[in-house]
Amino acid sequence: MPSSRELTQRYRVGPGTVSRAIAELAAEGAVVTRPGSGTFVATRTRERPEAADTTWQTVALADRAVDTGSITDLLGPPPPGTIMLDGGYLHRSLQPARALSAALARAARRPDAWDRAPTNGLAPLRAVFARMAGGGVTPDDVLVTAGGQSALSMAFRAMAAPGSPVLVESPTYPGALAAARAAGLRPVPVPLDDDGVRPGLLAEAFAMTGARLFYCQPTYHNPTGTVLATERRRQVVDVARAAGAFVIEDDFARHLGHGGPPPRPLVADDHDGTVVHLTSLTKPAAPSLRIGALVARGPVMERLRAIRLVDDFFVTRPMQEAAVELLSSPTWDRHVRALAPVLRERCERLASALVRELPDWNITRPPLGGLHLWVRLPAGVDDMMVASAARRHGVAVGPGRRHFAAEPPAACLRLAFAATGDAADLSEGVRRLASI
Repeated sequence: MPSSRELTQRYRVGPGTVSRAIAELAAEGAVVTRPGSGTFVATRTRERPEAADTTWQTVALADRAVDTGSITDLLGPPPPGTIMLDGGYLHRSLQPARALSAALARAARRPDAWDRAPTNGLAPLRAVFARMAGGGVTPDDVLVTAGGQSALSMAFRAMAAPGSPVLVESPTYPGALAAARAAGLRPVPVPLDDDGVRPGLLAEAFAMTGARLFYCQPTYHNPTGTVLATERRRQVVDVARAAGAFVIEDDFARHLGHGGPPPRPLVADDHDGTVVHLTSLTKPAAPSLRIGALVARGPVMERLRAIRLVDDFFVTRPMQEAAVELLSSPTWDRHVRALAPVLRERCERLASALVRELPDWNITRPPLGGLHLWVRLPAGVDDMMVASAARRHGVAVGPGRRHFAAEPPAACLRLAFAATGDAADLSEGVRRLASI
């Protein structure tokens, strides 16, 4: 390296500054000083780090493994160019991106945007969620959550002890199965028909298992799109009430209807605190708008608030402020109204392509809302083999088995019609499936 005198003149600093700089470089191993010879750049050798031995952790962790198989893609990430007939979110082109950006920008300008938020959530946001739920729900009955999946995890941990059974529709949302099992619960399936869960079988399941919790999606069920029939909605709540049990109503798709107005939430007509209502803005808006809500009355709300406080104190305030800005803007209502005909057209396009190209694949019933078609495969066909072959043909589809808490009664696929950027990809994707 240049001498200390040269460095002093070149950088116009004092001798002490140069000495301290060289000393710091020597401490870091970047240079080597040799008295009487000068300062030299150190030769860097690449040392291979010794492999860490973490095998002891297997014993320490014991048997508390978290099974994510139902919510991860077992085939790995699809390569670029794959037609996405799998997935649970709107494609970027269908999201209200400009409205979201504007809402976030307005929220960031608030002087208290980075202050601590209340544990329950911002009062204006809780008021909006209360109005969405309807009935006698008030803002005090609302707890803001970090999206629907977080709400599910909180509810399962708060409302049932590890080892307890939890009744679920069959099929059901895989994320609910994963969250229940992670909480140490045992999902017990209750079959659906075209009108939703069957109250008689639900009553039998409560009696046989002693369960005190039933998880359901009565409006635009995932994956079938089923809407619980009007006459069954009260029956389901009455059956749970008679069993001394809670109903977790997952109302994730209320803003994704495309076949007429949705029915009232179960919680709107519940006055005994039987129904714990769950909703989210993630599905109708964008994956990263992780804002949802739980609606509950009585001691269960105190339990849920305690879980919220212990988990992370509160949901990040800037995102809550952005949600308030979005939901209070006229652009939100325009987005929801404009989304309905787009989803309806895509659903019809995908269904028509299936009937034309794969007539032996049975669409259980065209849905009136949601983002998916539920398709039963011919006898003897394996859903995982179809999904694997489809991936090789440039199409991603969802194997149906991950939607069942027990053995599937038949091989099925969940096909998304809102995950592609171009609606024409829906027809092309089915054409590729037909060539398998």
